[in-house]
Amino acid sequence: MQGAQRNSLKLLQWMMAASLALPIALFVIAATISYASTKDIADREIERTLDVAHEHALKVFETIDRSLAELNEVVRGLPDDTIRAREPALHRRLKRLADTLPQLKSAWIFDADGKALVNSLASPPPELGFADRDYFYAHIDQGIGTFIGAALTPRPPYQGARFFSVSRRRDSDDGSFIGVIQASVLPEYFESFYARIGSDPGSFFAMGRADGVLLANYPRLDRDVRLDPGGPVGQKIAASPEHGLMTIAWPSDGIERRIGYRRIAQYPIYVSAGLETSAIRARWFATMGQHLVFGVPATALLFLLLAFAFRRTQHLQAEAAARREAEDALRHSQRMEALGQLTGGVAHDFNNLLTVIRASVDLLNRPQLTDERRQRYVTAIADAVARAAKLTSQLLAFARRQTLKPDVFDVGQRMQSLHDMLATLLGPAIEIAMRLPTDPCLVNADASQFETALINMATNARDAMQGKGRITFEVEPVKNVPDGPAHVSGSQVSAKHGFVGVTVSDTGIGIPAARLGRIFEPFFTTKQVGQGTGLGLSQVFGFARQSGGEVTVTSEVGQGSAFSLYLPRVPPDLLPQRLAPNTAPAVAGSGMSVLVVEDNIELANFAADGLTELGYSITLVDNATDALAELIVDADRFDVVFSDVVMPGMTGLDLAQAIRERDIGVPVVLTTGYSQALSQEGATGFDLVQKPYSIEELSRVLHRAARLRRVRDGAAE
Repeated sequence: MQGAQRNSLKLLQWMMAASLALPIALFVIAATISYASTKDIADREIERTLDVAHEHALKVFETIDRSLAELNEVVRGLPDDTIRAREPALHRRLKRLADTLPQLKSAWIFDADGKALVNSLASPPPELGFADRDYFYAHIDQGIGTFIGAALTPRPPYQGARFFSVSRRRDSDDGSFIGVIQASVLPEYFESFYARIGSDPGSFFAMGRADGVLLANYPRLDRDVRLDPGGPVGQKIAASPEHGLMTIAWPSDGIERRIGYRRIAQYPIYVSAGLETSAIRARWFATMGQHLVFGVPATALLFLLLAFAFRRTQHLQAEAAARREAEDALRHSQRMEALGQLTGGVAHDFNNLLTVIRASVDLLNRPQLTDERRQRYVTAIADAVARAAKLTSQLLAFARRQTLKPDVFDVGQRMQSLHDMLATLLGPAIEIAMRLPTDPCLVNADASQFETALINMATNARDAMQGKGRITFEVEPVKNVPDGPAHVSGSQVSAKHGFVGVTVSDTGIGIPAARLGRIFEPFFTTKQVGQGTGLGLSQVFGFARQSGGEVTVTSEVGQGSAFSLYLPRVPPDLLPQRLAPNTAPAVAGSGMSVLVVEDNIELANFAADGLTELGYSITLVDNATDALAELIVDADRFDVVFSDVVMPGMTGLDLAQAIRERDIGVPVVLTTGYSQALSQEGATGFDLVQKPYSIEELSRVLHRAARLRRVRDGAAE
């Protein structure tokens, strides 16, 4: 006894050490994974923002280009004297054009000497020469199409903001140079647009020519900047001239940024969008800070509780000698109840952690890592997943809250195969009789849990007969569960094809009527302490309910008892479904669209990244309400919905049932580590992926669900 006491104190000391070491280790792993995830999210944001900036710039330049082409057609073939004669009307047209397009400061028509024939600013235009401007002399010697110039300052008497030009050459009928048509574009128009779309801290935008001349910049610069084509930015663009991503200290201010760039179609112009790396790190710090806000107090509280338990245990061991016998019995029942309650709650959160770790195995296994590092990470994390998953399975099995894995099987054949095992379990003093039907009696239930329920009923019958007597096992199809005094579980069930009844009858002492209403309660038992937990019949009851069936009992004191387990029957022509082995390879998505519903952002990102690498198109939402709204707007966008079950507000099971009730033709695949609803009611016909899952397993289930949908819709490949 003293050795056991010393061991308990030593265990508490180890637990106190583990309560600090384990959270720290998990925090380091989570921080590493979170940093990689934060960078990936930032890159996707940059790409989306770059799409917007590119589309905006392309439309602006195409609009200006079309306007210049139209003006060129208006004055094509007109001598300069005719244009001057029509100057008032042309001035009004140019002014309307400049007023209509907010990106334009002004529009001009020049003669062959660089003098303005018409502009949108003044009528008539002053006698000034502009032959020294780049937008003019670039067109003199050859036709170069649309020219985009550098940023310029207005020449007096013209005033206002700086501009860059977009110009086209005016040709005579014989192809000779007769002037230029030019539009002055405001850089501040682009910068104002960038300020609207770049609301995040550290946002950055730039637009410049292929030769390095910057036309617009956000944050705005107080000077002209020209990037060196041979510098880091120029080298990166030269290596990948159409688009790319880079992390670089921007030459104009020296601030390190993550920047994406893209060329604008046929124009020698690039647009860039990015984020300061310090802003990306700040996001990561904020995420980890949230973990610390909850993790540090929880860890400290756990350590203090363990320390208190250690001191309290020391104190109690000094005083417990006289009360040990009574406290042992009380502690036994309290421990059993506490473990049963704790198991369900711990399993869900712990399985989320396991899923993140397992997903990280898929993401870490990339060619960028060295073989040694990748193998070390993969092996360590995979081993942790295996150990943690085994522990979770043991906890849930003990608590009788494990999610069922139904399969179709013949009850009669299964009973016959258990005969020898039951004979060994019950002992030679008990006679076993089996009454089995000649026709198949198929059910869709968890075969392992069925065997456990049968063993629990047989063991209960053996104990009621004190190890001697006759037990009869009978299987028969029935239309309905019988009602009446024997129906003690308190609910009515029905099944389309009736039920398969499995009755276990004994010749034991029977059960008093006063106790019939409590025999399925957890921890209720008439046995002495140490001879039974009272969990056996409660497992039978839970299994029956989860499988859509019922359990009843009839008994008479001195005449024995009969326990009947009723499971919904399935048509006899339905063959057992065979699941794909866990070692099967992943199934490519081939563009399959998946709506992922997960409130845990890290877990959602891992699943999305893994599926994206397999070719799936992923849409992420963090709650069931938004997911249902997406489906109501356009359900045809998605091939399958993949949803967590346990979420705040509307659960994943509620979402699946709402999709079914609204007749939205998108299959639903659920996932959970533990769910009270699923443990009581089952998956109610929806595919279920048990956490922790691998990306390979998930891809197979999603592909199977989407393929079944195509078959139903008549579009099987």
